[in-house]
Amino acid sequence: MKGPIQSVEVTYLVHATEDPDKIWRAVSALLSSSTEPETEELEGYFGNSIVRVRLHLTGDEASSAFQSVQKSFPSGLKSEILSDLTSFLDEHGAFFLRLDKQRLVAGSAALGSADSVRLKVKPRLFLVKGSAPKFYEQLIEGS
Repeated sequence: MKGPIQSVEVTYLVHATEDPDKIWRAVSALLSSSTEPETEELEGYFGNSIVRVRLHLTGDEASSAFQSVQKSFPSGLKSEILSDLTSFLDEHGAFFLRLDKQRLVAGSAALGSADSVRLKVKPRLFLVKGSAPKFYEQLIEGS
């Protein structure tokens, strides 16, 4: 039986002053995944090194990863997301979440915007049944 999530894509940037292994340990712990990410070397405006990290999970691994992420939410974060759930969704039912990278490395999950770990969660569309907010509400609440 396949889970309710079709795919999870995680992307983030690692700047020259950051420890890529430390960030990856935090992200892989959040996802409970040991799948290796893809990396791409970029150059910043001032010639500084930036690495773009991307991880794409599908099938049961994606469902497990999303379950792990939502279980890591403190109750305040869960309430914050659920109170404005439609602002985290696009017109195709994908769920977008940006977590503060520094707080994640420190061991807690919090919403972030500037320097974040971005998650894009795509559901199995036939399970959404016309109401993506209700679908994610049930997943996040754990029912």
